[in-house]
Amino acid sequence: MESLVSASSRTQLLFSPAAVLFNQAATHSLRSSLSFNYTYSAEPKHKTVLCKMSASKEVKLWGGRFEESVTDAVEKFTESISYDKALYKHDIMGSKAHASMLAKQGLISDSDKNSILRGLDEIERQIEAGKFMWRTDREDVHMNIEAALTDIIGEPAKKLHTARSRNDQVLTDFRLWCRDAIDTIVRSIQRLQVALVKLALKNEGLIVPGYTHLQRAQPVLLQHLLLAYVEQLERDAGRLQDCRVRMNFCPLGACALAGTGLPIDRFMTAEALEFTAPMRNSIDAVSDRDFVLEFLSANSIIAIHLSRLGEEWVLWASEEFGFITPSDSVSTGSSIMPQKKNPDPMELVRGKSARVIGDLVTLLTLCKGLPLAYNRDLQEDKEPTFDSVKTIVGMLEVSAEFAQNITFNVERIKKALPAGYLDATTLADYLVNKAIPFRTSHDIVGKAVALCVSKECQLQDLSLDEMRSLNPVFDKDVYEYLGVENAIRKFSSFGSTGSACVTEQLHSWVAKLGINRSSC
Repeated sequence: MESLVSASSRTQLLFSPAAVLFNQAATHSLRSSLSFNYTYSAEPKHKTVLCKMSASKEVKLWGGRFEESVTDAVEKFTESISYDKALYKHDIMGSKAHASMLAKQGLISDSDKNSILRGLDEIERQIEAGKFMWRTDREDVHMNIEAALTDIIGEPAKKLHTARSRNDQVLTDFRLWCRDAIDTIVRSIQRLQVALVKLALKNEGLIVPGYTHLQRAQPVLLQHLLLAYVEQLERDAGRLQDCRVRMNFCPLGACALAGTGLPIDRFMTAEALEFTAPMRNSIDAVSDRDFVLEFLSANSIIAIHLSRLGEEWVLWASEEFGFITPSDSVSTGSSIMPQKKNPDPMELVRGKSARVIGDLVTLLTLCKGLPLAYNRDLQEDKEPTFDSVKTIVGMLEVSAEFAQNITFNVERIKKALPAGYLDATTLADYLVNKAIPFRTSHDIVGKAVALCVSKECQLQDLSLDEMRSLNPVFDKDVYEYLGVENAIRKFSSFGSTGSACVTEQLHSWVAKLGINRSSC
């Protein structure tokens, strides 16, 4: 089956969803990260007839039992070619596999198969060259390509739809597109992970306040905080890869809903298209949208993670925090306030998460009341999916760009560290090590903090006598637990913010992501 899907075609197909992801307004950095240009060294062997819209409407491929053509309003309302033409490469890929299977099963001749394959190649070349005329009266990507194929090769094209419905055809295309889109998103996730790990490597040893309830809690290493987002992104990639496994089953040959009495080989087409196997139930095959619901759910979780990162960096870039300074290259200004420098990319990352979540809600609502099997409502699954993918790739790419263009303000962070009694829990651990029950230790340290509040000082500023007035177990070694640097040194549990633990985590990610430390 190598002739159906060549190695070079597969390489291009890995990037094919990206071809519809970005318009001309997309940033150069986003476009350059995903290649979707196609070149051909030879002139087309066959000329495509580019049909003009005529005064009398073309008879629909399904129009045999109808005496009237649809009205212009119905045609405009029901067309999907304006967006599902994004599936053209996968539609052609599926048709090639189907034609080859039909020939092998003796349902069409080898000569017809060869004509079909040549015609499909010609259509693909015309589309890639921008010379193909998409017609709304031909409704969708499938009928546009099939009608154009008939214009090119004539009668053999009418045999291509043998043992195939648009119901199973579109789902084959859509699964192929989503499969490739997942691969694109996973690569974008990895690029952001690399950017975050490199940012961590540049800021070794920097301690920042850790927060709970947006209140000062405990000191943490900045590297540890950044790696928390790397861990979230790894789970995001894992969810997408798991989704891809369940998605990778072939509906082609399920036809409208009941299968066919013709002697087709669904295993052959599934293998040719690199699916794991054919779907086992033809009704399920044409009605299932679990795969896209799961896909958009995974995208929504990614969007939430990116929104949380965006929120944190927007806060940290504010004058109130002042922990980071974005470079001018990832900032914007105000039309009225000359002094403003805004972290707009991360604000939009936070904002666009709503869009991705909305795409999922649209699909969930679309599917919730549909009886088996196929219903025309399901035509509406494409645009939210295309939008979700376009948006999530953009969010990932601009987050990576932002991470590469921020500076942590070390002195500002150091000045902020004394506030909030970040070492209080470490002081409680000291008492536990002195055989004081934790609840009692908690109470003692709480009283120590109250004393500091009244004296307007830090825990490490209390004298030993003042500490012993709270409990006689305190000794000189208590000062080895006080202050954020000492507190960090005392963390030792697996996965903690202790220096040794974080160094181990960092080394693991450097190796996993193949990062060259000398380039950081």
